[in-house]
Amino acid sequence: MNSVILIGRLARDPELRFTTSGKAVATFSVAVNRAFSKTKEADFFNIVVWGKSAEHCANYLSKGRLVGIQGRLQSRSYETQTGDKRYVTEVVADQVEFLEWGNRENQSQSSGSFNDFNSADIDLNDFEAVDDDEDIPF
Repeated sequence: MNSVILIGRLARDPELRFTTSGKAVATFSVAVNRAFSKTKEADFFNIVVWGKSAEHCANYLSKGRLVGIQGRLQSRSYETQTGDKRYVTEVVADQVEFLEWGNRENQSQSSGSFNDFNSADIDLNDFEAVDDDEDIPF
């Protein structure tokens, strides 16, 4: 099993590129605070997002934004121009949750999700409070 879930802030703006076949790919780094760290240490993870999600990340995310990432770890290697072999471990995101919207001074409480599946907009005004005296129908 290979599953990763992270919540952190973007350490740099997303960089959007396209493969030769035209598929979008975005890369960025996320800083995740270490739990119980007295010196407020953070770990930095490289994130790769593909397809429409990549385009949404490039259009709507920027350095400092809080995001949730669900995906998998992937390792790869490449050779530099000088012949040195380099190894890279990165998170390939299946889902990116935007946990902050708007500009930094006027952030709303809403969050959004962009992935390669259909995402529905939810209007919280459509929900009604359940009266304590009535039986719950399930």
